[in-house]
Amino acid sequence: VTFCHSNAQTVRGNSKSLQTGSTALLRGLVEGQRILSRAKRGWVWNQMFVLEEFSGPDPILVGRLHTDLDVGSTPIKYVLAGEGAGTIFAINEITGDIHAMKRLDREEKAEYTLTAQVTNRDTDQPLEPPSEFIIKVQDINDNPPQFVEGPYRASVPEMSQVGTSVTRVTATDADDPVYGNSAKLVYSILEGQPYFSIDPNTAIIKIALHGMDREMREEYLVVIQAKDMGGHMGGLSGTTTVTVTLTDVNDNPPKFSKSMQNFVIPEELGIGKPGGKVKANDRDIGENAKSTYNIIDGDEKDVFEITTDAQTQEGILRLKKPLNFETKKSYTLKVEAANIRFDPNSGAPFKDTATVKIAVEDSDEPPIFSKPTFVLQVNENAPINTVIGTVTARDPDVTGSLVRYFIDRHTDLERQFNINVDDGKITLAKPLDRETDMWHNITVTATEIRNHSQISRAIVAIRVLDINDNAPEFATEYEAFLCENGKPGQVIQTVSAVDKDDPIQGHYFEYRLIPEMLNNPNFTIKNNGDNSISVLAKHDTFRRQKQEMYFLPIIVTDNGTPPMSSTNTLTIRVCGCSREGIVQSCNVEAYVLPIGLSMGALIAILACIILLLVIVVLFVTLRRHKNKPLIIKDDEDVRENIIRYDDEGGGEEDTEAFDIATLQNPDGINGYLPRKDIKPDLQFMPRQSGGPNGVDVDEFINVRLHEADNDPTAPPYDSIQIYGYEGRGSIAGSLSSLETASSDSDQNYDYLREWGPRFRRLGELYSVGESDKET
Repeated sequence: VTFCHSNAQTVRGNSKSLQTGSTALLRGLVEGQRILSRAKRGWVWNQMFVLEEFSGPDPILVGRLHTDLDVGSTPIKYVLAGEGAGTIFAINEITGDIHAMKRLDREEKAEYTLTAQVTNRDTDQPLEPPSEFIIKVQDINDNPPQFVEGPYRASVPEMSQVGTSVTRVTATDADDPVYGNSAKLVYSILEGQPYFSIDPNTAIIKIALHGMDREMREEYLVVIQAKDMGGHMGGLSGTTTVTVTLTDVNDNPPKFSKSMQNFVIPEELGIGKPGGKVKANDRDIGENAKSTYNIIDGDEKDVFEITTDAQTQEGILRLKKPLNFETKKSYTLKVEAANIRFDPNSGAPFKDTATVKIAVEDSDEPPIFSKPTFVLQVNENAPINTVIGTVTARDPDVTGSLVRYFIDRHTDLERQFNINVDDGKITLAKPLDRETDMWHNITVTATEIRNHSQISRAIVAIRVLDINDNAPEFATEYEAFLCENGKPGQVIQTVSAVDKDDPIQGHYFEYRLIPEMLNNPNFTIKNNGDNSISVLAKHDTFRRQKQEMYFLPIIVTDNGTPPMSSTNTLTIRVCGCSREGIVQSCNVEAYVLPIGLSMGALIAILACIILLLVIVVLFVTLRRHKNKPLIIKDDEDVRENIIRYDDEGGGEEDTEAFDIATLQNPDGINGYLPRKDIKPDLQFMPRQSGGPNGVDVDEFINVRLHEADNDPTAPPYDSIQIYGYEGRGSIAGSLSSLETASSDSDQNYDYLREWGPRFRRLGELYSVGESDKET
């Protein structure tokens, strides 16, 4: 097979790749312009076609296949196989011409490998072995440069030096970088001069102008162009934008808008409250614009302070001490604003000062007490209206209003004290008792007469001074125990005393027996020297059988002026003790009783008591059963049937028990309705038992009926009132005959038949004709 290509140098191929079965020889043939209708540059080299990529709808001839077997007599057919065969490339089976049917794009596929073979057209039998060749697509400049990562954003500090790098851009070209200049790019700036420049080869953007100030212009838009073909005429180009932002540096100091600022602050302004605001503006932003404020002059008494608001960057002037118009009416301060961050090497003064004049505005102030707290003293025996002390207050204003004084009664609920509203003298209103309250803390208010809303308060602590008005007494209720086998001189009890008074020199108590007991033969006392005494026994012959208890009166006197004394009695019980002196029993009965009861005797006594209780319970139970009336429930005794009817029932259709409670009158719920269906406690005369014994039965029944009507213990008990109500709001009214005044009523009951089938039977019973009335 011979491979032919237009405008090509023909080179003999490698004959080793061909088999000689069909006696074919690969050789180069030159086919001129007559073979190709539209020729482009191409050549054949080592079985390779090189074809430039092209665009257009018409097919283009790539080359021609030819074999020595094609002599005209042999029916041959050229067959093409491999990449793109039949789709991109088509072959003429007779002539062997290969055409490209579609647009070839090197950026999509740079080369195609195909196989050519000659077969018999009739039998499709191969006449030669297949031969492989390559079609390589040659690049042309058909792709412009592209900035894949654009548009770009970059930043650079303001005031940067010329040549400072800003950023780097990158463009790509899809054309073949090794063939020609289709992919050789050159960069240039279309917009952004004279501020910026770009290196044409490295695409690094740099500062081109000195002194670029962010405060003048913060953002720049730079247009960058990339052009292939080395920037020569006819090359393709692409553009992108770079937004360059100048970042702030601290190159501007803070500046007050006015060098003199004036404020008026009322003198009642509270501590820590803002009195004014100052602000120094800074053209920088962010951390470079933050400033701090300080008072550098004019505040010798440390009355003011200035703080910085982190949000607004304002200096807030606050009070550290209260203002007083009467003392000082104005202040002149020098305030400095300085940047927090600055470059010491810049040499610029990153601070500014301003003068702040403050005028104190006079306010109506409340009265001021001479002291915030007053401490007064008074004796507890002071008479009523005694002057305890005086509180004073004044109006600090220039006008000087008069002051009136009052006691806050919430602090003097007992109204123990009074105060003179004009001069502030506090007097006693009720007697005092130091032992009840040693201190009285009251609040006194001072109010201006001219303006009652101006009020101030002061605490007055009144101490009640003690006088000796309470006698000493025993510290507790003593009860001493004396052993029968005790020794003479034995300490029975140590006694101490207490006194509610509180003398300055302290307590000292004197103990003595009453005169009648000075020479008693049983007990004596001894002073212990610590405001206590010991009670001693004089002998050892104390016996419980002789005397069980002794009472020893003791007089206790204090050292007050005048001395106070009281008589206290010590109770001494004689007890039986063990050998070690431990009290065992103090009762005479315990000594008189002989040996204790045995366990058997105690069980017998307990059994007797239980038996006695059982007998009593049985007796009471029998008594209660006797009081119950005898009711004969023999259904055969016709004489007793009259007393067994104890339920009115619900009518002839009611075959079940009826709940009588549902018929009770609700109007009587809130009132008092005595019940008569409770068995009375009164006993009635017992009736005689036995039959009539020949007496007339009618008379016997009447006698029994009379007894039943008058016997309150005989059932059924009278409950007639609970049937006298049959509901409220009924158009029928009451149907009960119990409320009928007369049994011979002329009422017409014919309307009952109109109420329905439920009342038809009732209407028939109550309806009486003329013949029935006569009968």
